[in-house]
Amino acid sequence: MSYIGKTPTVGNFQVCDAISVVNNQAAYTMQVGSVNVSPESANHMIVSLNGVIQKPTDAFTVSGSTITFASNLVTGDVINFIQILGNVLDLGVPSDSTVSLAKLTATGTKNSTTFLRGDNTFNAPPLGGITEFDMYRLTAGISSNTDPIASNLERVDDATFSKIGTGVTNTSGVFSFPSTGLWQVGHIVQITPTTNDTVAFTQHTTANNGTAWDQVAQSNFKSGSGAVSSGKVTNWTLVNCTNVSNVKVKFAVGSIDSGSAIGASTDFNYTSFFFIRIGDSQ
Repeated sequence: MSYIGKTPTVGNFQVCDAISVVNNQAAYTMQVGSVNVSPESANHMIVSLNGVIQKPTDAFTVSGSTITFASNLVTGDVINFIQILGNVLDLGVPSDSTVSLAKLTATGTKNSTTFLRGDNTFNAPPLGGITEFDMYRLTAGISSNTDPIASNLERVDDATFSKIGTGVTNTSGVFSFPSTGLWQVGHIVQITPTTNDTVAFTQHTTANNGTAWDQVAQSNFKSGSGAVSSGKVTNWTLVNCTNVSNVKVKFAVGSIDSGSAIGASTDFNYTSFFFIRIGDSQ
């Protein structure tokens, strides 16, 4: 139903702050929590004066946040209470404390992309889709032990590629996450070892911004005594990023003899690294 003029205030039952009587004064300002309140009408109020319930419009009137008694009050009169009923015929806005956390004073950002969670915060819904995906690749080959791989790295820039979300950041070969969560991090590496060489490609994480590193994955590729062969190695692990300032990832090459190499290209993924956020931190 549409209204002309002020829409009724519904169901928000409130008791006004105590009012001290001023000798020979009839009009008083009504407040709740020191904030002016305006009842819908005198008929939406219960007023007790000197222990007697007053009749609306006859004993008092209301205009905005001002209640005016039919006659001036004097020293000794007591306004026991003023209760504002809202619209008693409709539930409307629930009264405080009838809903937990006093009408759900939620935190976070309320918009078309968030929902109200059980912990009373607005957050993005867990739709099951991937919210972060990123890939980097090596653009120039590596022929010696390197820890970390800090140069010749670029985000994949093919015309058909697009990261999802903010993406990771790379600072001198140390990768940082844009948000907390459980991340799948891995590498796909092209290795050409020289005769009788075993090349080790490793992956490391830190939980204290590089004070200490933990090796979490290793991929080996070995060439025998015959013809030199070349091939791919793939490995990955899950990284629980609970703090974006402290939890980071790096990649390294070890046990590489002269003549061995890690393949690279700036035109396509020869050796690449991937970062996928698959869920919230556990």
